[in-house]
Amino acid sequence: MQRSANDLLAVYLVKRASLLRFFAARLGSVAAAEDLVQDIYLRISSLRDDTEVDNPAAFLYRVGANLLLDRVRREQRAMARDGVWAAMRRSAGGEDAADEPALDDALASRQRMELLVAAVAQLPPQMQRAFRLHKLEGHSHAETAKQMGISVSAVEKHISAALRSLLTKLEE
Repeated sequence: MQRSANDLLAVYLVKRASLLRFFAARLGSVAAAEDLVQDIYLRISSLRDDTEVDNPAAFLYRVGANLLLDRVRREQRAMARDGVWAAMRRSAGGEDAADEPALDDALASRQRMELLVAAVAQLPPQMQRAFRLHKLEGHSHAETAKQMGISVSAVEKHISAALRSLLTKLEE
């Protein structure tokens, strides 16, 4: 018996849990299997309404297997491309790119952070507290005002003055 694309979506909904288990076992990851099963849905939902399928369950597994094969091929090409790139850089005397910032950039950032911490410590107590609550702890102006027992306008003035002061000190 042949079924239409609309019937195929109904079979998909019934077989979804089985598809998920099947592909999770092959991929070794439930999250990757979820992505693949979602891709199966996208693929079959884009079929024309007059598409006829003899065995809907087998069709769903075949679509999933083809998507899995496409994924594996894509990952293999990416790994090969990355390997060639690394080999070319080494042969040209280059260094592999690192995820960490350069040592001098890290040192400069650390020094700037130390200057900022010292500058915050020199702010007047109320201004410092408003700055810490709003900028460092993420409270809104209203929440900061409530915690400090002052008006929202006063909080805004404290934060504005703190920012001006900190910018001035960091530019020195």
